[in-house]
Amino acid sequence: MIMDMISVCLASYNGQDFIERQVRSILAQIEANDELIISDDGSTDRTIEILENIHDDRIKLLHANSRNVIHNFQISIQHARGDYIFLADQDDLWLDGKVKKSMEKLKSGYCLALTDCKIVDENGEVLVDSYFKLRHSRPGFLNNFIRNSFMGCCMAFTKDVKDRALPFPANIPMHDLWIGLVAHTMGKVSFIHEPLLLYHRHDANISTTGLKSQASLKQKLRWRWQLAQALFSSLNRFF
Repeated sequence: MIMDMISVCLASYNGQDFIERQVRSILAQIEANDELIISDDGSTDRTIEILENIHDDRIKLLHANSRNVIHNFQISIQHARGDYIFLADQDDLWLDGKVKKSMEKLKSGYCLALTDCKIVDENGEVLVDSYFKLRHSRPGFLNNFIRNSFMGCCMAFTKDVKDRALPFPANIPMHDLWIGLVAHTMGKVSFIHEPLLLYHRHDANISTTGLKSQASLKQKLRWRWQLAQALFSSLNRFF
């Protein structure tokens, strides 16, 4: 019996403080035929050394040197061979049941599953007990086009969504919003109202998740216009 394959795609950069714990929390939830693809963006700390010392054949380490988090994730996703793709950040922690409960949704007809998470500080103290409550998150294309709830580290999606979403268009604000909106144009999206991840906020974070956006209204409108154009082009490409 051939099992469905899971690919976990992780983008790393100078993640020595957290990455080993995160990698081990991922490996504990995936099977022997699955893979963890780590695309490293030229880390100058001990990240590579730490990863090389985790002796697990499921880890596939790529050297991207792209200096761009969106492109770095694209490289990782492009190399994914799985039927289902999970995204992961280097400094979070997967909680028990994340893979199982996401896969239940994906195998029941949803093309993308998004779990809730807790936002914690670098010491593990809970800052926000529900990202969904913080963002008033709910499914729906228009809801998320206007007020994004898609956070990559909480996402899992089918290979069909991967094939439709790649390559990432130029000038999108973030890859996770793009993938989420693409999924909404393809089928059902599930919001799992259970925190299955500890999302770490600390000084080295790239994302401003949980904080008020610093982008101006003009910039936000420009991003939405660019997203709309990219989605229209994507639909024309496949239909």
